[in-house]
Amino acid sequence: MSFDDQQPIDYQNYLPEAPPSFRSTTTEMAVTRQTEEVKAAIFMAKQFPRDQQASFNRIMLSCQRKKLAEEAEYEYPKGGSKVSGPSIRLAEVLAQSWGNIDYGLIELEQRNGESKAMAYAWDIETNTRRQIVFTVKHERKAGNTTKQLTEARDVYEVVANMGSRRMRACILGVIPGDIVDAALAECRKTLVNSYTEPLADRVRKAFQQFQEKYGVNKEMIEKCIGCAQDAFTENDYLRIGNIWKSLRDGMGKREDYFDFGAGHVPSAAELEFKAQQEAEKAKADGDPNVAE
Repeated sequence: MSFDDQQPIDYQNYLPEAPPSFRSTTTEMAVTRQTEEVKAAIFMAKQFPRDQQASFNRIMLSCQRKKLAEEAEYEYPKGGSKVSGPSIRLAEVLAQSWGNIDYGLIELEQRNGESKAMAYAWDIETNTRRQIVFTVKHERKAGNTTKQLTEARDVYEVVANMGSRRMRACILGVIPGDIVDAALAECRKTLVNSYTEPLADRVRKAFQQFQEKYGVNKEMIEKCIGCAQDAFTENDYLRIGNIWKSLRDGMGKREDYFDFGAGHVPSAAELEFKAQQEAEKAKADGDPNVAE
């Protein structure tokens, strides 16, 4: 027997065996259920493929509803021009009417004051899929301040708001572009046919009503919308209509929408109220020139 053997010692033989990997019963059931749901969706899509003509007719019929037509397109000023496109509501109607499309928003995880989520749209029949993974911080910005969100409801709302835009992009990525364009054109046609007066006359009357009731002049409305009166579109008319409803129902104040810092022309009601206030103040001060 020799004690000069310098062979290296293999310590792997002395390490404990790794515990066997396992998943809980709940996890196994969830994975199995999701797998079976996907298989069932694929089977149904193959058994009942979409009739493209019938799906197109359903989309056109939906776009003839005035309420959907009013919400079908977003539009906002940016850099001296207007940015527009299909709204989230229209994208959902397109997916529902086109058929065999699975879409949604999934929150993957929450940690360190932010959420990781995934928006997706899957055309089950053609196996075309679009998905976007993004991160949303649990905060809400108001002006120059940033508020951290801790309530579960606030976090849900901010994630849903950011996710709905990405979900719209995914839906529009799996539906043919000509179908989307035709739906937008039909919605615009519905808006035009729902009014008896031309757009220019309706805008002019709206400006006049804002001036008479709320003392909001033309320049203030143009600054709020972001374009001149002559460039107003149906969407701009709907926007000032929504502002009018908010003011009428007491949901907002004039200052929330319009800049009264310059160019304000007071309405007749404002002048009358101001004169009444000045008369009451003079009377309280004992001015003999004020009539009883």
